[in-house]
Amino acid sequence: MLAALILATSLAAGALLLWPRLARARLWRASLTPLASIIGSGFLVLGPILDASYGALAPLVMAALCLVAYAFGAAIRFNIARRAGTAPRSAGEAWLETLASWTLAFAYFISVAYYLNLFGAFGMRLTPWNDSFHARLLTSAMLLVILVIGWSRGFTALERLEQVTVGVKLAIIAGLLAGLAWFFAEKAAAGALLNNPATQTGWDGLALAFGLIVTVQGFETSRYLGEEYDARTRIRSMRLAQGLSTAIYMVYVLLIAYVFVPGTEALSETSIIGLMALVAPVLPLMLTAAALAAQFSAAVADTGGSGGLIEELTSGRIPVRLSYALLVGVGLALTWGFNVFEIISHASRAFAAYYAVQSSIACRGAWAEERRALAAGFAALAALGMAIAVFGTPVE
Repeated sequence: MLAALILATSLAAGALLLWPRLARARLWRASLTPLASIIGSGFLVLGPILDASYGALAPLVMAALCLVAYAFGAAIRFNIARRAGTAPRSAGEAWLETLASWTLAFAYFISVAYYLNLFGAFGMRLTPWNDSFHARLLTSAMLLVILVIGWSRGFTALERLEQVTVGVKLAIIAGLLAGLAWFFAEKAAAGALLNNPATQTGWDGLALAFGLIVTVQGFETSRYLGEEYDARTRIRSMRLAQGLSTAIYMVYVLLIAYVFVPGTEALSETSIIGLMALVAPVLPLMLTAAALAAQFSAAVADTGGSGGLIEELTSGRIPVRLSYALLVGVGLALTWGFNVFEIISHASRAFAAYYAVQSSIACRGAWAEERRALAAGFAALAALGMAIAVFGTPVE
């Protein structure tokens, strides 16, 4: 019965996503890229981490992460609107824009390693070789595959893959939420909901939350869709993507935070597989399929984005192919030098630095427009971004 509900929900969600009126809607198409980025990798790792670290407080931490992400998104949306307007930009703003682009290119280097390390972990999870060594071997192989594709053919042939995986991922998430809702309802009816204590509190809990900001990252991709969509559409698409992802994340964490006894599954990057096996046997296979497709397509997208940024910033002095080689070299070093949770923390810090720069740009822009209160708010966001970049810590 439960397996049938999960599959039916996934099929219904998939059919809705294929509905021509929705699939062809310009705002929806503009929202898919940031939405897929926000709930891609984070959805796979965030639930078990928050549950194990914050217990019954997990939904509050999730809400705080989404609120901070929305605030950073507001700074970027302000910058999109300002760039599209006629207000002159100072030399300082132009310099900060260049710094932001370099920071984002570097963040992409780490995010590709993050995505493909998750690919390796999930790829090995259901096999007899479920250990960190074989996961790293698979990650290394996929990094080399991306290098070969990017060096020889480019990623144009794989662009359609991202569009397909977005639909598959959202449909599977819908099925997972349906299964979790059923499981939660059974526990509630039996009076078996749990009030687990937090294991991370005070400064340690705050620093850990700083290290998880990458799990709600991805909304900034709307900023770089200017060739396809006007500023108003990009601003609306970012708001829609952040609103939908917040709703999905909040339902997900609320359903997962009160039903599992601490220690049910050893905390790892693939804990969600073990936990969902307790909900329904069909979920681990569905989640693994979604994880592999989503992580590879995300890695391809960020590799291409990083290469394009670096070539543009260096006026072609560093060609795209060389940037791909540099990215893969950094990815291999991160893969063999750090565990996945450490890579997540490093990625969070890199993106937080990018958000700090974007907030600084917004601050200067608001100040130039004599909107002092708004400028002060953006200044506070810039300080928060730098604090996250400095103090974010990985899951132990």
